[in-house]
Amino acid sequence: MKLFAGLVSAAVVATALLSPTLAHAATPSYVALGDSYASGVGTRTYTSESGSCQRSTKAYPYLDAGRIGAALTDMACSGARVADVTANQLGPLNSTTRFVTVQVSGNDAGFSSVITECAQPAWLSDCNGAIDTAQATINNTIPSRLNGLYANIKSRATTAKVIVVGYPRLFNGTDCNAGTFFSGAEMTRLNATADLLNSKISAAASAAGFPFVNPTSAFIGHAVCGSPEWINGLSNPISESYHPNTTGHANLANLVQPQLS
Repeated sequence: MKLFAGLVSAAVVATALLSPTLAHAATPSYVALGDSYASGVGTRTYTSESGSCQRSTKAYPYLDAGRIGAALTDMACSGARVADVTANQLGPLNSTTRFVTVQVSGNDAGFSSVITECAQPAWLSDCNGAIDTAQATINNTIPSRLNGLYANIKSRATTAKVIVVGYPRLFNGTDCNAGTFFSGAEMTRLNATADLLNSKISAAASAAGFPFVNPTSAFIGHAVCGSPEWINGLSNPISESYHPNTTGHANLANLVQPQLS
């Protein structure tokens, strides 16, 4: 009987090693793609090897990988645009990749420069002009870029579940930060621009057959100056500004995790 039990155990181990399905079930492969919102800028702690990409173990891909027992390859990088993801982040994708998250296009819309422009006193800035330019880019340029990126991801990670993540609104309607001068009307337009970007991301994701995670509703009341605040206001260093903090990333992880199944 001991010999029989030993043979059965050996057969089970051999089957697990040879079966891609069982291998995925044991340790799924998860690749995270995207920009600073995906890498974890705003959490204030970064892995030394990530350098200027500023990847954080407090970012939602790391949190979710730990929750589901996945082997994470984090390629997300601060400042990345769609073209950067295509050129620099897709290398790890292959037919054994089980999950992919991708969050990118905020930099294509120039959102950082728009926020910088709009944060100045009205007499110094052209906030409306900056928003108009961003919205034109979102409407006319970003959809085709995302379509190309998503097709590229699908061609490489042929069996993966690809989850597309959108962006939260940054404002609750009040500006409590010394040194910034957002008017109510400007914050309303900036939030509408985030909504517009999410609508284009969602449409491109749907066309590719990818689920879309929209954080807008969950972050209402928790944007800059919220209680509690899940998005940093004006910060030191300034690169931490207007990005989700550790609590924000924990809540992003809560939104993304149900899709990782």
